[in-house]
Amino acid sequence: MARKVTRKQTGVRRQARAQGTRRRVAGARSRGRSLFGSALALLPFTEDQLQKAFVVLILGGALVLALFVAQLSGATAALSERAGAAAANAGFKVRYVQPSGVERMNVATIYERALGQQDLAMTHVDLDGLRAQLLTLPWVADARVSRQLPATLRVDIVERQPHAVLARADRLMLIDGAGVELEPISRDEAGEYMVIEGPGAQDRVEDLTRLLDAAPALQSQVKGAEWVGNRRWNLTFATDQRLALPEGKDRAAAAFISFAQADGVHRLIGGSATAFDMRNAPRMYMTVPDRATAQEVALGGEG
Repeated sequence: MARKVTRKQTGVRRQARAQGTRRRVAGARSRGRSLFGSALALLPFTEDQLQKAFVVLILGGALVLALFVAQLSGATAALSERAGAAAANAGFKVRYVQPSGVERMNVATIYERALGQQDLAMTHVDLDGLRAQLLTLPWVADARVSRQLPATLRVDIVERQPHAVLARADRLMLIDGAGVELEPISRDEAGEYMVIEGPGAQDRVEDLTRLLDAAPALQSQVKGAEWVGNRRWNLTFATDQRLALPEGKDRAAAAFISFAQADGVHRLIGGSATAFDMRNAPRMYMTVPDRATAQEVALGGEG
């Protein structure tokens, strides 16, 4: 007896839904490709150029990663050592030092520091480190260090300029215009410089310079300056006459200008007075030998 074979038939609705789903997926893919293509079309690059750029980025990232791994493993240090040894063997190593700009300082101090790089490959010379060492020297205001291949280090120095002598309790020190100590100096050698003294005077050197600049005609005649009580200056002229100035930068400058004007009329410097007191400017008191009291003079038109 023959059996009846039956096959399951997919419902019409189910088939319709499946077909609709496939159409939507296909449409979405088509739209995605269309949008991506439109975006690429807006860029000023061709598709081939973009592919090459992506390849370069991938290779660059791989190279950076390789260098990072090599740095961690010490491979770059070993390569640097080998490169330095090769350069030295080829004659590129420190053999000579060529200083310039050195006039007053002891040039041996430059050789002492620069020749610490001797027999070192030129590629291994720490130019910034050597410059930092040179800047610690008292006379050096600035320095520049450069390589002059194959075997010379060039050292260009900007020296500080000696300005005055600072009198300390145990010695005399040559200083620059900012009060930086340069080197000890003998009393005989100090004769050509103005001598500055008094507690805290070293920090007031620039203020003193501005004060003396207020009366240029007298500036060259001042041979000494004493900072008194951390508040004012006493000036000593080449004639050993002393001028006491008031407190305050502006009042001191005004008093010094008034004194210079009076000196231009009455020739006070080199006269009979041994001291001038302008702490109560514009009034000035003069100390004259063989007189019981100081002579009072009113400057600036006051009686």
